[in-house]
Order: sequence, then C-alpha cells, then structure tokens
Amino acid sequence: MAELVTPLVFVGFSRTSPVEALVADAQEAVARDLIERLAACPSYDVPIVATASPSFARSLDGLPARVVPDEDGFHFGRALVGLIDRFKVERAFYVGGGAAPLLTVDELGAIAEVLQPGDRLLVANNFFSCDFLGFTPASAIHQIEPPLIDNDLAFRLQRDAGLRNVPLARTPGTQMDVDTPTDLLILAQHPATGPRTRAFLDGQHLDARVVEQASRFLTDPSAEVVVSGRVGPHLWNHFGTDLACRTRVFSEERGMRASGREERGEVRSLLGYHLEAVGPERLFAQLAKLGDAAFIDSRVLFNHLGIRPSAADRFLSDLLQPEAIADPIVRAFTREAARAPIPVVLGGHSLVSGGLWALMDAAWLKRDAEIQAAARS
Repeated sequence: MAELVTPLVFVGFSRTSPVEALVADAQEAVARDLIERLAACPSYDVPIVATASPSFARSLDGLPARVVPDEDGFHFGRALVGLIDRFKVERAFYVGGGAAPLLTVDELGAIAEVLQPGDRLLVANNFFSCDFLGFTPASAIHQIEPPLIDNDLAFRLQRDAGLRNVPLARTPGTQMDVDTPTDLLILAQHPATGPRTRAFLDGQHLDARVVEQASRFLTDPSAEVVVSGRVGPHLWNHFGTDLACRTRVFSEERGMRASGREERGEVRSLLGYHLEAVGPERLFAQLAKLGDAAFIDSRVLFNHLGIRPSAADRFLSDLLQPEAIADPIVRAFTREAARAPIPVVLGGHSLVSGGLWALMDAAWLKRDAEIQAAARS
C-alpha cells in the first residue's frame, strides 16, 4: 500500500488593519475549503494545521485535522522543520494560507500520484515563488537553511538538498493564490470558488466593478489589454491560446523576492522609469491609448520607486481607495489609477499569474453561460 502524503497547512496572516483582517479571514475560508477537499482524497493523511488563530482552530471541530498553535516568534522554516520532525512526516505537502483556492480534488490526487512512488523529488505550483509544495523525503528539509518565508522553499530544496523538480501542470487551480484583496475580487467572479470562501465573499459586499469591467475585454476579439509586472512565460503562452483580445505585456522583475533584489533595493522597471518621468496622471492617460484595460503588478513599481508601503496601504491601493492611504506616493498613484479612462486592476504577483489565469477562465465560463441563456430564450 502506498504511503500517505501528509498535508502541512499553515494559516496565519497579519490583522494589524481592517483591510489586512479582510484578507486573513478570506485565507481562513480558503484553507477550510482545502481541508475539506483533502478529506475527500484517500491518498492524503490527516492534515496538520499550524495556526495562530484560535477561532480558525475552533472552526475545524468535526473535521479530520491535527491543529498545532503557532509559537511566539514564529519563523516559517523552523516551524516547518519542527512539524516534520514531530509528526515523523515522510512525504510532505506544504500549503500556505490562502493557497490553492481553486485546486480540485482530482488535481490533489494527481500531486499525490507523483509523491507516493517518488523519491528525492519535489512538485511545486511555482518553482521560484511557491505557494504550495510537495516533496519527498520530508527529511530533506534538514539539508537547507530554514527560510523565513515560503517563496524560495522549492528553489532551496533543489539547489541545496538536490531534489528533482517535477513540473506541475499550469491551471487556475495550481496557479491561483490569495495574497491581496484583488485576489478576492477575482475569486468572486469564478464559479469554482469553494463554498466556505463563496459564503465569506458574499458577506463582504466588495466592489468588484473594475475587475468585472476589465474582464469583459478578455473575450473580446476587438479589444487590447495591457499587462505589466512579474508575468511568467506560462501565462504568455496561455494568452496565445485562451485570450480573444490582443495583449501588450511588460514582463519585469520575475523572482525579485527570491533573488534578493527586492531586499537589496535593486528592482528596476521600464514602466517605473516612465512613471517617474511623467507622473501617475499622464502614465494612466497614456496606458489608455495602448489598451482598453490594464492589469498592473504595482509591487514592482513601488520597489522601483524605492518605497516600502505598509500592507494596509498596498491593499487599499488594490481596492482603489486612495483616501485612507498613508503614503503620499501610493495615494497619488492609486487616485490616478481610479480616475483612469480605462479600468485599471492593481495587485501583486498573484494578479499577473494565477489571478489573471482564473479571471480568463471565469470570463469564458460567463460568456458561454450568456450564449446558452440567449439560445434558450
């Protein structure tokens, strides 16, 4: 009998501000949906859930889960090592809070099929910035320096522990992640969003009009959209096969966190230089001449400008709410994005990877439903 894969689900996010609490609550709903899907997969052992949230721990009552409270001075890498050793994990499936909101039971099963017979290998949703990662043997974690965050965990396990990377199929399920409010606006559009997450989003009454307006152009052959930020080649390829519209893509600074460029202040962006030269008002006016909608990974621009806005400011910018933003540069940038002649969707790396992929998927599903409804009437 094949050895079971052990899920290690980490759930914890800052609640320093109301907008951060919004994302934290959403991540808990996503994790609850994922744990229920894992329970439907016979290849997985009972999930080990690490969390600092007593309310989330209580919400798991009745589900097969082993809850471990986070300790003071939480350090991601050391916590992961501790759980692997404590529970004698052989085949690990690490999942970050908010990861994989659209991952299906079948896709979970496919990941287990790679890990169960395998040895000295890993399978990650994003090799250079992973949100979830399966690896065997789990003891390989002792061959790397425990990372502070999960982004470069897969890279370290290959480079320092010698694990072989098995590429994972790119789908909305494997690529979508919840890191920012924009990701919530996108999930609200997708019909495969889990029931716990759907109920949470329905209760928030978030303003998703800009995302809805921008997504309409994705299935319009006469339209053109601008995409800027850490856009990977897998998404470029998908543009060619699954988008009806034309695209202008500015791909910049992929791996800026994992490479250390962000920490060292070395991030440079062509769009950032243009923003510096003309200011945000003219930037968005000119983008409107290049496309009918724009999807912008604003973190690249902020790093290029040498600013480190708080999570609250970044998230308020994603929601196009400049009035409450403390940083004057982010506030001016967000104000002009909200005033732009075209719908501008702001977000982080997840926007121009799994988020845009999921939005494309949702846009086509919506269009197909509209065509079928029209045919029946």
